[in-house]
Amino acid sequence: MIELTVDAGGLARSRFALSPLHEVAATLLPWGLRPDSDVDPWVTRARRVLRRARLPLLSELALDGGGYVPDFLSPHPSGPSPSVEEELERVRSTPPERIVGELEALRNGRPRNGLAGSELPPQVRRAMALGGGYVARQAAKELRRYWDLAFAPYWEDAKAVLESEVDRCAGVLARRGAAALFNSLHPGIRWSDGTLRVDSRFTVELVVPLVIVVPSLVAAGPGVAVDPVRDGQRPPMVAYPVRGRATAPTTSSTELARLLGPTRAGLLAALARPASTAQLAARHFLSPATVSYHLGVLHRAGLVTRARSGRAVLYRRTPAGSRLTESR
Repeated sequence: MIELTVDAGGLARSRFALSPLHEVAATLLPWGLRPDSDVDPWVTRARRVLRRARLPLLSELALDGGGYVPDFLSPHPSGPSPSVEEELERVRSTPPERIVGELEALRNGRPRNGLAGSELPPQVRRAMALGGGYVARQAAKELRRYWDLAFAPYWEDAKAVLESEVDRCAGVLARRGAAALFNSLHPGIRWSDGTLRVDSRFTVELVVPLVIVVPSLVAAGPGVAVDPVRDGQRPPMVAYPVRGRATAPTTSSTELARLLGPTRAGLLAALARPASTAQLAARHFLSPATVSYHLGVLHRAGLVTRARSGRAVLYRRTPAGSRLTESR
């Protein structure tokens, strides 16, 4: 159990935020390896991208059991909705001593809090030997590629779902107060007598100046990011899943996949915005010939259109394709 005690002033300063890199880092946790059956298909696809895209640092930091993913990979949001570029720049500019401190926390653990230490993987040790600044630059480079391949095509729609959740929370706060708001987030998050309690296998009790609350489409359950370096500067970040309240409209549902087949359903879902065969092939880790074949089937069925733009042929969903995707 994690218990965060917040006074009235801290409660007034607490805020919600959306974080693209938090969603990226969340897929490095065990639930990214074995996501729930009801998550959006792009979440499941992200771990396949991680395995295939030659991202050595991120791949070695990804967990398939318990443990800790270093916080510098998902900096605390500086505002209500930072862009991925802003967050990547914060990763690149992470102070080297913080990176070293977080990797030492990974190696040594925090036994008193229930976090076991673990040997640093070879690629992480090699990067660490080149200094914290090198680790920061390499992490930002790999996060950029991981983002482009696994998240960028879906982020605008995912962001709309998360913004809708924040709007819902604002309504609860205005009508019923802060206690009701925190108690509405997830069954594993409870507010009582000035203390926020979050179900966790870790044991932490802290008096904190404020809490940053981050809704997530990736997280399987509630979680708290508590600063392992303990420099007193970083407030805890509480994440919770929002699945079941809404789903991102550009992802293919189970029913649509059964109707069209998973590959064609995924391609149709991705075509809310125009894309070329080459772009779709890169995003879905398919050959251009395979994508071309499936797009041909969708085109003959009247579900996508195609038009030349310069040297490329761009595909997009027809109204019939959009209705099929949104109704499933």
